[in-house]
Amino acid sequence: MERLSLSPQDPDFIQNPYPAYAEARARGPVLFWEDYEMAAAFDAATVQALLRDRRLGRAPLTEASLSYPDHLSDWAMAERHSMLDMEPPQHTRLRGLVLRAFTSRRIADLRADIAEVTEALLAALPGDTFDLIPAFCTQLPVRIIARLLGVPEEIWPDLLRWSNAMVAMYQAGRTRATEVSANTAAAEFSQFLRAYIERRRADPRDDLITQLIAAEEEGERLSADELIGTCILLLNAGHEATVHSLGNATSCLLGHGTPAAAFAPDRIEATVEELLRYDPPLHLFTRIAYEEIDLGPHRLKRGQQIALVLGSAGRDPALWDKPDTFDPARPVRPHAAFGGGLHFCVGAPLARLELQMALPALFRHLPDMQLAAPPRYAPTYHFHKLDRLMITP
Repeated sequence: MERLSLSPQDPDFIQNPYPAYAEARARGPVLFWEDYEMAAAFDAATVQALLRDRRLGRAPLTEASLSYPDHLSDWAMAERHSMLDMEPPQHTRLRGLVLRAFTSRRIADLRADIAEVTEALLAALPGDTFDLIPAFCTQLPVRIIARLLGVPEEIWPDLLRWSNAMVAMYQAGRTRATEVSANTAAAEFSQFLRAYIERRRADPRDDLITQLIAAEEEGERLSADELIGTCILLLNAGHEATVHSLGNATSCLLGHGTPAAAFAPDRIEATVEELLRYDPPLHLFTRIAYEEIDLGPHRLKRGQQIALVLGSAGRDPALWDKPDTFDPARPVRPHAAFGGGLHFCVGAPLARLELQMALPALFRHLPDMQLAAPPRYAPTYHFHKLDRLMITP
């Protein structure tokens, strides 16, 4: 297997990983990424196939892989009960119960909430140059998640702090300080949720936590730990991806001088899908081989991990004409920004709805908006996000 030396912390790569992806695809489809010490797939066909290949999964093969040091005990507890790292039959049961509560009707019912929060945030934007990430992109999804779960919306700063600390565990170059911070956040959020779940058991409301408590399949219900793990996953995955998508999207739209027609009701879906393809928020997702798998001339052994480079798959010229060109009129077709297979993002419909509503509202509110400084991406790979987005209204 050919080897690839490419640091995910290299400044040039952080700011624009797509040329490196193109070079890797040309050498691939599968290379051994030395910096991650695992194989990596860069082309769309291989990424899409492996996302759906049941010979690979997310759950570790051995109990030893589930052991964590004492300073990560609270974080590990939340991870053990997250369906992101489960496989059937546990994953099937848990995801089925979650989907009984996280229905398309409940997501559609959030339209009024998204519109209300969006308008409130837009009305509060500064009149001078400001950073759009904390003023708008960060707050919208975390406030909607709070309303969805049914927790008090005013605690959104805590939700944001907990989420940021926990997802930092998945970024390249994590440190002991990162781990301690993540464990503290997991402990605090779990403690809050455990108490709040008991309140909802005694006083049911029309919110997702109440629905998760009531969800039942063949007599089985979610345990308290499963409820906590699910709520943490919904916060982290649902909030983190949408924040980055909003920031990346706004930067892209402004940088390309996108016409207002792209935000029209009959065009916004295609615009959002092109934004997600062109500059997605999550660039890498791993899978574990449960048996030996032939990948052309390469063989993946049982227990080995492979990195599926979602950010590269979206720029594959084998699937898209002129993939490095942003074209909001491009016909909609499937992409890998939300993963695929059993672990396709359960919050994808909500993320899409937020983008489809928030972006037109933002550009209507600030029709003369311009970039006040070149956008800069944060050193947080495998998340691809802006550390700030300075805007002149």
